[in-house]
Amino acid sequence: MAKAKSPPGRRTQPAQPAIAGAAVAADAGPPKKRPSVPQFIGQVRAEGRKIVWPSRKETWITSVMVLIMVLIAAIFFWIVDWALAKLSIIILAIGQ
Repeated sequence: MAKAKSPPGRRTQPAQPAIAGAAVAADAGPPKKRPSVPQFIGQVRAEGRKIVWPSRKETWITSVMVLIMVLIAAIFFWIVDWALAKLSIIILAIGQ
């Protein structure tokens, strides 16, 4: 593989392995204050209102597509398994 070139004038330093927890503690900054229980519940409810649920039609179409893909995968692996079984029978018959 070719080595990626850095833009002119910029030099990158090789990454150094982090000592257990040292990099996290240095980059974390001051600890964030935890919200109270009522604030947390309010935040959860606000996030819940942002969810866009799929319609019944979208759910049905997606389910049918998943079923079709599972059937295609099952048929493919059945054919591959059958072919490998026949091939192994032929190979083992050579030694007899």
